[in-house]
Amino acid sequence: MKLRIVLATAALGAAALIGLTACGPVDVSNSLNPEASALTALGFTSDDLSAGKLTDPGPSASPDANSAPGAAAKQRRAGALRLRRALGRNVEHGEVVVQTKQGDKTIDVQRGTVTAIDDTSVTVKSADGFTQTWVFGKPLRVIEHRTTIQANAVKVGTEIGVAGAKDGSTVTANLIVIPLPK
Repeated sequence: MKLRIVLATAALGAAALIGLTACGPVDVSNSLNPEASALTALGFTSDDLSAGKLTDPGPSASPDANSAPGAAAKQRRAGALRLRRALGRNVEHGEVVVQTKQGDKTIDVQRGTVTAIDDTSVTVKSADGFTQTWVFGKPLRVIEHRTTIQANAVKVGTEIGVAGAKDGSTVTANLIVIPLPK
């Protein structure tokens, strides 16, 4: 048990160090919305998050990285992002602070199995036994295999990632992702 805690702490520390040194601060003001950005910290990929409007409007895509100045820097950032996602796949639940156009936003995140679901909430149990009930937010986006679905389509036993805001003891789900099969 102590070894798991040490490994998890080391992985989170390494991810933070990589984020601070290789990539600089993550600014999602022109990329992912805060909830989607927070789930990427759990290791969810852009393919898992590709359905619906999960990005904030921003400038059009940049030219090919190999033809633009600074291509090496972009490749280093991409490598660091892949490593951060790989480390994040071991994160089960937590709190992420995301930089947005409106300032910093605190997002709670959790990966686990749905143990209960009704019209207003979902309860998720992580692999370490942590259980959290999330109240459905407005709006709520639910994405399964890159397609937007209704919350009532999620079933008990489904593996999900969930992200949203916490207010006191209430955690509000704004994004639920059922990842692509591995």
